[in-house]
Amino acid sequence: MGKRLLICPDIGAGSGGASSAAARQMLNGASSLNYQLYSDNGRSVVWGSSSWPYPSRAPVYALTMSLLNGSLVGATGSLTVYGTALGTPSTALPGSYTSSFASGTSFYYSYSSATNCNGPTGTTGTAPFTVNASVAANCLVSVQNINFGTQGVLSANTDAAGSVTATCTPGTPYTISLNGGTTNAAPTARKMTKGAETVTYGLYKDINRSQPWGDVNTPGSTVAGTGTGTAQLLTVYGRVPPQTTPSPGNYVDTVVVTLTY
Repeated sequence: MGKRLLICPDIGAGSGGASSAAARQMLNGASSLNYQLYSDNGRSVVWGSSSWPYPSRAPVYALTMSLLNGSLVGATGSLTVYGTALGTPSTALPGSYTSSFASGTSFYYSYSSATNCNGPTGTTGTAPFTVNASVAANCLVSVQNINFGTQGVLSANTDAAGSVTATCTPGTPYTISLNGGTTNAAPTARKMTKGAETVTYGLYKDINRSQPWGDVNTPGSTVAGTGTGTAQLLTVYGRVPPQTTPSPGNYVDTVVVTLTY
C-alpha cells in the first residue's frame, strides 16, 4: 500500500516572454532569439504552465510513496526538460541571450489520482533556473556562374552577369573578394582557357563595367557590406572585350570567391 503523489511542474514564459505557444524567447537587450521547452525527446509536446495564456500544460508526473510501519517513506524521481533553439528570428544580433526563471518553476504537488495538470492545486514549491544561448557572427555565401554563351568573332564587347549572395548575422561587417582565376590575372585581364589558348575577360562591380572586382592584390577592388540576417544578392558583371579570336571550343575559368567577416 502507498499513496500516489501527483506533481505538476509548471514552466511559464520566463523573463524573455513568449511570442506564441510555439516559441519562448531569450533576450539580448532589444534583440530576441526564439526557443522552446518540451517534455518529450521528440520535441513535439511543449512544456507549459497552468498560469500562462497558451494551451500547453505541465506534464503529469506521479510518485508512489510507500508505507513502512504506518509512516510514509519518501520517493525520488526526475524529469528531463528538452530544449531547442529555434534559430529565429534571423535578425537576432550576435551576443549572449538569456531567459531567467528567477521566481522558479512552480510545481504543485498533492496526494491525487488526477491524470492531468490543468489547474494549480496542492502545495507549491519552486526551482529557479536560466536558459542561455550565444549567437556567433556567421556568414554563408553562394554563387551563380557567369556564362558568356556561344560567340563567333570577338570583335565587340560581350557582356554577361552572375551573382554572389551573402547571408550574414545582423550587424556583421564582411568583405567579398574574387581572385584572379586559374591564371592569377588582374581583375580585367582574367583568362578563360582551352589548352594553351585563352579568352581575356573582366569582372566588375557595376553595370557600366568601370569598377573592377578583384581581391586584396588590387586595392579598392573588393566589395564590402554589413549583414542583415537575410540574403543579400550582389551582381557580378562580366565582359569579354574585343580581341583576337582563338580557335573554336569551350573556354573556362574558375574564380574563387572569398567572404571575410
